[in-house]
Amino acid sequence: MGIGLTEEHVALAASVHGVAGRGADHAVLAGQGLLGLHLPETGGGQGYGLLELCVALEALGERRLCGAYLPTVLASAVLEWCGRAGSGPAEDFRVGLLRGLADGSLTAAVGLLPGCALGSAQADLFVVPDDDGGWAVLDRADVTAEPLEGVDPDRPLCSVTARAVPADRMLGPAPVRELAAVLLGADACGVAAWAVATAADHAKVREQFGRPIGQFQGVKHRVAGALVALEQARAAVWDAARALDEGTALPGDVHSEPGEAPLADKVRLADKAPLADEVRLAVGVAAVLAPDAAVRCAADAIQVLGGIGYTFEHDAHRYYRRALSGRMLAGDPGPWAEGVARLAVAGVRRRMEPDLPEEATSIRDAIRAEAASLRAQEQPARRARLAREGWMMPHLPRPWGRGATPLEQVIIHQEFRDLRRPNLGIAAWAVPSIVRYGTREQQERFLPGTFTGEIVWCQLFSEPGAGSDLAGLATKAVRVEGGWSLTGQKIWTSLAQYAHWGICLARTSPDRPKHDGISYFLVDMSSPGVTVRPLKEINGDEIFNEVFLDDVFVPDDLVVGAVDEGWRVARDTLSHERVALGDSWGPGSRHTDMATFIGRLPALRQAQWEQAGRLWAEGQGVSALGLRVTLSQLAGADPGAAPSVRKLLGMRHAQAISEFCWSLEPSDRYWSRMILATRAFTIGGGTTEVQLNIIAERALGLPRDP
Repeated sequence: MGIGLTEEHVALAASVHGVAGRGADHAVLAGQGLLGLHLPETGGGQGYGLLELCVALEALGERRLCGAYLPTVLASAVLEWCGRAGSGPAEDFRVGLLRGLADGSLTAAVGLLPGCALGSAQADLFVVPDDDGGWAVLDRADVTAEPLEGVDPDRPLCSVTARAVPADRMLGPAPVRELAAVLLGADACGVAAWAVATAADHAKVREQFGRPIGQFQGVKHRVAGALVALEQARAAVWDAARALDEGTALPGDVHSEPGEAPLADKVRLADKAPLADEVRLAVGVAAVLAPDAAVRCAADAIQVLGGIGYTFEHDAHRYYRRALSGRMLAGDPGPWAEGVARLAVAGVRRRMEPDLPEEATSIRDAIRAEAASLRAQEQPARRARLAREGWMMPHLPRPWGRGATPLEQVIIHQEFRDLRRPNLGIAAWAVPSIVRYGTREQQERFLPGTFTGEIVWCQLFSEPGAGSDLAGLATKAVRVEGGWSLTGQKIWTSLAQYAHWGICLARTSPDRPKHDGISYFLVDMSSPGVTVRPLKEINGDEIFNEVFLDDVFVPDDLVVGAVDEGWRVARDTLSHERVALGDSWGPGSRHTDMATFIGRLPALRQAQWEQAGRLWAEGQGVSALGLRVTLSQLAGADPGAAPSVRKLLGMRHAQAISEFCWSLEPSDRYWSRMILATRAFTIGGGTTEVQLNIIAERALGLPRDP
């Protein structure tokens, strides 16, 4: 999945790939309309936005396009922004410059760092900072420009000094560095995409010690980790481009929480551009994540390629150079991260809601009326009705759910937020499997009571010798009259001491290998032979348990699915487990909790502000990934690796948030507890290592372990 999600964006990316693959120069790109994708037709453009430009930049970055494209489209984006903001040169003159930049007759360079501009010293236009904190657009005759040698010999850089700044060339406080950070971020995603694909392709065919190196977990996890960084960067750049396209705000349009000092006095971003705070936040997140992701992915590609990657003849070093250059030009991630943290602590939030089609209005009206009716009822009547009318898991088919489409599910989620539908716990994983594979009698016996809370479930899957590797489970089920006798030990069983029923895997045909010969049982936890022993966890809680099954009788009518085909049912359960865990990172472990906590503390040191900003960026990146998954589902598209990536990032992020908050205030009882509790997050529902294997094998096609 690239930056673009829609069919149109995917087609655009494919078209740009084709153009770039044929060795397109600046004139060809102009002829294809790629220099003016983001510009209005009155400015000689195609009438799209920055998001479409980022889609093209990612595709061109993957081909490592050289030349004037990036600084030229950046300069035109700045001029277009000035026109919308009502600043800059006279309109006729500005439109003339836009047309020249769009048709390729003008090229540009943009001064992003002191003494360093992105673009050639022979450019026609130079966007440079002035002495008053604003920007100006100057002709070549108005500046002194000299070529600079950078780490990337294929990316033109120059030093530029303005000889004079005519008043009619002033742009005012334009968001040049913010626009640059997003466009360079899109280019960085292309660099990272090439690096991930190249490393994966090499790992599939390069053999050492008699097998492909992609089979070695160290290599597999390195490449999967690079893909995770890439997907998070894509989500951040996508969201920042959307934010910039959504609009700008006049100077002074800032948001502060009641009692807060004016945000303008608190925020120090790379540029004092008059952007809405929500836009600043999204841009800052992209600036923190994307350039670093490109450097990381390019370096990992060289590592996987080994000596081949370190040779001058291979392109790997050129992509690494491009990544380093892009990160330098985007600006030090530290100040960007500090700015992100200060915005977040001041109460600024990025809206992460999908834009819904027109048909959503009538659907919302009906669902809103149902929600209002439910809201007027008291518990337990409300829960009974939630269960009876299929609101607990609306995606399930009727009568257990509402057969809700993805669009209806989104609207139900939005309209039912304050209703606080009860958490089904383990049942949220078990119910879909019973609906899909259970008999009608099983469904009618268990599902109504589960939805009303009368039946609590636990999951009897893991064993002392079979955790993530459930193919190695040893619990056996022996055929007896009228059913089965189960014997074995289960462990890490959450809430087993409170559960009425358990979903259990046991081996019914021990002579069949691995996942074959396993059956899926529903076990009455009050049955003779069931012994539950709580396990005290590192934080003092007793949520996990070990469960001993000693000749526990389970009748035939409590086998879900066919005998010996329980792994098929279990995979369905585990898929729901991973989605559920990825959607809920655990209480008090999000970036928003961190911001609230920091707001109550004395002043942080700059290094702590920067660390907080990086953590916020990671959390917002995970949220953006979730929104992208939702949008893909609404469009009926395959979200690819994004759900697994989001689960992996969410679990690690929860741990990092807890560790950071605890380090700020070690005496805080809540965070002292959370730093211990979150250790379980990267174990339950598939360990980090298992998730990396899944990503590497399913998303990148690396060979499975032998």
